[in-house]
Amino acid sequence: MPDFIELDRLEKVFTVRRRAGRLRRERREVRAVDGISCTVARGEMVGYIGPNGAGKSTTVKMLTGILTPSGGRLRVAGIDPATDRTRLARRMGVVFGQRTTLWWDLPLRDSYALMRRLYRIEPARYRVNLERCVDLLDLGALLDVPVRQLSLGQRMRGDIAAALLHDPEVLYLDEPTIGLDVVSKAKVRGFLRDVNAERGTTVLLTTHDLTDVEQLCDRVVVIDRGRLVYDGGLAGLRAAGGGERTLVVDLAREAPPVEVPGARFVRSEGPRQWLALPAGASAAPVVAALAARYPLADLSVREPDIEEVIARVYASGGVPAPAAAPR
Repeated sequence: MPDFIELDRLEKVFTVRRRAGRLRRERREVRAVDGISCTVARGEMVGYIGPNGAGKSTTVKMLTGILTPSGGRLRVAGIDPATDRTRLARRMGVVFGQRTTLWWDLPLRDSYALMRRLYRIEPARYRVNLERCVDLLDLGALLDVPVRQLSLGQRMRGDIAAALLHDPEVLYLDEPTIGLDVVSKAKVRGFLRDVNAERGTTVLLTTHDLTDVEQLCDRVVVIDRGRLVYDGGLAGLRAAGGGERTLVVDLAREAPPVEVPGARFVRSEGPRQWLALPAGASAAPVVAALAARYPLADLSVREPDIEEVIARVYASGGVPAPAAAPR
């Protein structure tokens, strides 16, 4: 698969002013994106993650042509977004979790009709795409509701449908499941998997919900303070960042601290006990040993917090010579 998105030493620098006394102000440069280089293949689903303020949204805005890079080279489908944004707009879909592309005072149905005219979508193609989005995202009861009356979760589903009506080749998702309940999140994730598998849509996903990344992406690109610190698989990220996974064990009855090879007892509260094991280690042997030795009522595995993992990767200087996941 050819590279669909290309970032070569991409930079974005903002100049900010701050007070330096009662009458004096000084200018300071903030490097929101600092020399990022990576590629995304056509049809790939990539998680683009990092802490707040890492530069994720700034990168997406440059990819869409909203912002112009301060340095480096950027291409999407061979197009420079900053100089040919109109032509690229027909080939991309964008969802910003905190912003909407829908018309605030219009019902969803009318917003979609305006989208059809803006993108010049053929009527037959529009009907098919709209019916599919409405069905899979459960929007039927909301089509005649003004956007301003929708909850955040309902609006997010409406925005995702709007971004896909014109069959974009690439979809940028910035916090697409924010405000959604568990059932709605599952529907959105399933919908995005289907879009990627059936249409080969390239997806770049920025999110703080690690479950989104785990269930949708085989590859993650991590940035912190505007710099690339990791590019590869999610398991490799946890191994690179160190840390520990947490095993929450609910015993059938209260018992002394459990002891099994490969895990470390952390604490207990009644019949519930917490164990820790290395982030890169498999939980299967530990679970098998627990099941063989103790009466289990329930058990769950909690992954290390993504921001903690990213902070550790960054503190260690990142992963040398980042390499993309196999394509």
